[in-house]
Amino acid sequence: MAGTLTALALNCTLKPSPQPSSTEKLAGEVLAELEALGVATEQLRVVDYDVRPGVTADEGDGDEWPKIRGRVVAADILVFATPTWMGHLSSVAQRVLERLDAELSVSDDNGVKALTGKIAVPVVVGNEDGAHAIIADVGQALNDVGYTIPAQGSTYWNGEAMQTVDYRMLDQQPAAVAAQNTVVARNAFHLASLLKARPYLPAV
Repeated sequence: MAGTLTALALNCTLKPSPQPSSTEKLAGEVLAELEALGVATEQLRVVDYDVRPGVTADEGDGDEWPKIRGRVVAADILVFATPTWMGHLSSVAQRVLERLDAELSVSDDNGVKALTGKIAVPVVVGNEDGAHAIIADVGQALNDVGYTIPAQGSTYWNGEAMQTVDYRMLDQQPAAVAAQNTVVARNAFHLASLLKARPYLPAV
């Protein structure tokens, strides 16, 4: 592998910094697993930026998506983290997917999309069911714009239905979540290493 791999977590919580965020906690745990493998990591909250609605790379008029996009394109691994609201991904997460749609129009001279060869892993947290459906929707959308999803490439935590305990309030990390975080990180690291050394074939 040439060079150090990098990972970016996009935290799609609805809570601006510095409010406590269970999404930040679970995404951070996945990043910690990646750091243990030598990956350079960072996490940002999308809601802290003025990301305008739209499907282009720059919507102008103060749009701050280009600031985020540069870091997204540069990262080898994207940790796409969203809370569950009303059984669905957050509105912030949906906006990120809509903005990533612009990457379908970006190709190099060989027809390869800008995000092809990058790895993405969905991370979902919430106090209600819906994680599997969100992972399916997010995974399909990220794969559509060029990302590769590794085997067992997602992790989630769902609290008891109609209760008020957040993931960040748990006394200790659930063993099943810890084990899956490790699997996600290792599989993402493995696949990112392979694709960095041997990129996909030209599209044309």
